[in-house]
Amino acid sequence: MTGPAAAGVRRVAVIGGGPGGLYAAALLKRLDPDREITLWERNAPDDTFGFGVVLSDETLGGIEYADPEVHRALRAEYVRWDGIDVVRRGRVLTSGGHGFAAVGRRRLLRILHERCRSLGVRLRFATPAPPAAELARSHDLVIAADGAGSPTRAAHADVFRPRVVTHRCRYIWLAVDHPFDAFRFETAETAYGVMQLHGYPYARPGARGPGASTVIVEMHQDVWRRAGFDRCPVEESVERCATVFGTALGGRPLRGNDSSRWTAFRTVTTGCWAHGNTVLLGDAAHTAHFSIGSGTKLAVEDALALAVRLREPGGVREALAAYEAERRPVVESTQRAAAASLHWFEDLARHLPQPPRRFAFNLLTRSRRVTHANLRLRDPDFVAAVEREAGIAPGTPPMFTPFPLRGLTLRNRVVVSPMDMYSARDGVPGDFHLVHLGARALGGAGLVMTEMVCVTPEGRITPGCTGLYTDAQRAAWARVVEFAHERSPGVAVGVQLGHSGRKGSTRLMWEGIDEPLPSGNWPLVAPSALPYRPGVSAVPRALDRAGMTEIREAFVAAARRAAVAGFDLLELHCAHGYLLSGFLSPLTNRRTDAYGGSLTARLRYPLEVFDAVRQVWPGERPMTVRISATDWAPGGTTADDAVTVAAAFRARGADAIDVSTGQVVADERPETGRSYQTPFADRIRNELCVPVIAVGAISSWDDVNSLILAGRADLCALGRPHLYDPHWTLHAAAEQDYRGPGAPWPAPYRAGSRRPPTGRTDAPRTRPALER
Repeated sequence: MTGPAAAGVRRVAVIGGGPGGLYAAALLKRLDPDREITLWERNAPDDTFGFGVVLSDETLGGIEYADPEVHRALRAEYVRWDGIDVVRRGRVLTSGGHGFAAVGRRRLLRILHERCRSLGVRLRFATPAPPAAELARSHDLVIAADGAGSPTRAAHADVFRPRVVTHRCRYIWLAVDHPFDAFRFETAETAYGVMQLHGYPYARPGARGPGASTVIVEMHQDVWRRAGFDRCPVEESVERCATVFGTALGGRPLRGNDSSRWTAFRTVTTGCWAHGNTVLLGDAAHTAHFSIGSGTKLAVEDALALAVRLREPGGVREALAAYEAERRPVVESTQRAAAASLHWFEDLARHLPQPPRRFAFNLLTRSRRVTHANLRLRDPDFVAAVEREAGIAPGTPPMFTPFPLRGLTLRNRVVVSPMDMYSARDGVPGDFHLVHLGARALGGAGLVMTEMVCVTPEGRITPGCTGLYTDAQRAAWARVVEFAHERSPGVAVGVQLGHSGRKGSTRLMWEGIDEPLPSGNWPLVAPSALPYRPGVSAVPRALDRAGMTEIREAFVAAARRAAVAGFDLLELHCAHGYLLSGFLSPLTNRRTDAYGGSLTARLRYPLEVFDAVRQVWPGERPMTVRISATDWAPGGTTADDAVTVAAAFRARGADAIDVSTGQVVADERPETGRSYQTPFADRIRNELCVPVIAVGAISSWDDVNSLILAGRADLCALGRPHLYDPHWTLHAAAEQDYRGPGAPWPAPYRAGSRRPPTGRTDAPRTRPALER
């Protein structure tokens, strides 16, 4: 892989002697032996944080391709295993087929030291590097691999735009002179609270000793303080941790090193990775929680990508831009998975009441990278045991198990999410709605929800929104419901009632979302006189008591019409910044009367509306409430508030909480990603023991199965997948070879219940041996 220097890079400075910096130096020197590369490391060669390093097969494959000599040295040292042991209340549950490799961090560094020296890289240990700005004047490239506390990043914060978030658990990195048989997750329920152990082997038994394992002891900071770990010396902490997890350790002592201390994990993100000819690499640019074993992996993969990009035509800046463009999506995906894992462990106590196997499955799928489908491939017996414990019939995917809500039993766990179609005239649903909702009913979902159906003409979002404030609208809805019930027996049809509040009187979505109508606007009302988009949206009138009463009675009248129309379920829309949501959020409710101020006061009017609707809605039919569990904005609704809001509606008779987020203020900053809203549903479900509907970028049947079996949600609502494929649920059943009662094909469609062949599959096999 050697060749001429690319991008004019002749002199390279590397700041930081961790695996990422060392590997980058070795690769760049190997690719061009004429390069002059100097690496500065402020610590001595053997100073290191931690003990063992986990490397994935993917990372090892990249190392083997880029530098076979380093790979050979690693292969002689690393420990491989494929099991994960989840230990809870003394019971060990093992899942196999995962595949891990680990090596001692010091041994990894020595291998890289030796490789760098053999190639001619100058290594300067116990020597702080000159400032990056100074190095940049005398070098063609400066690689800042100076760790999570990167001085380089801090010195140029205006360019790199770092954001550092400190999390709620404390942990300490230790080791035991004993190799575990598997990756080990163990919980200990102490008088102070729950503590957890993360352990994995990194050294084999042999001439160098009995073998060794990394042991990370972690707990919520409140538990850490109650246990007094904030007040005792590190040596005493180590001894106490060894006592707490004495069974796992076989009575062996734990040991630390000079870097062993209690700390809180910090997630580092940066808005930019390059500044001139200086580039961030590894933890200096990004961190990901240790519970998914990705720190060293990301740094090594960064180094490989950077080395490759520097071989391409163009200048240094073009190469650094290409490096960041390649790596940033990978890193951000890993950080999302790491954040999900981190938060799961922060809230570990919430999951302990689960049955043992469900708890283990929940732990294994916590990052959303391991799912029901790939875990079933890795260890089908383990997944089958989890499903038996959950009472799922053999051969039935979790998503096709029925679910009861009051007098209604849904045939499966799939919900067609409410989606505004903006296709009504004068609030009357027409043929479009019949075809749209009828197709989704035929498509196999357990529950098909209408769009937000408005309770007054002035409560519409746009002129194309539907309503239930006239008998003509009721009759049109009855036609849709009757078709769904007749043509798809067993499907449930739900209506979502709402009022747009300050977000009304706008254009159709495709004509300009949230843009006011060019003409024919109607007056807006809200809890407070605050426009949705200052300077763009109209200023609403703050509701007085008479207006609140009038709108409450409009909800009641709409609910009566919905009952007559035959809807099976009613959802009250208290999310997304519409009228009732506007009362709940402190960012949109600035009232000084009995309906503003504290959360209890802000809840008062939405609860009044709920009570009034529940009184007229038939007793055997369920009611749900959609909430925004966070506003994604400073000073707004928090996850803690969401639990309080959900508890209040549950106490008044809500049968399930539909947990969404955001869309309350225009300047929100949501943390999006696959299934990104489900942790909020998970918390409400498991803290309050209330059924929840999870929403938010749930796109695959594998996601649905994973969420249901892990106990994070009871129902999953999907929007865009149902726009892409009205028969999404039936196709999910076909792809899983399921033909049971949870996904019945309508009689006219049964001939299509198998995937059509796409090409010839019976062609004669090639015979390479005969050809030779």
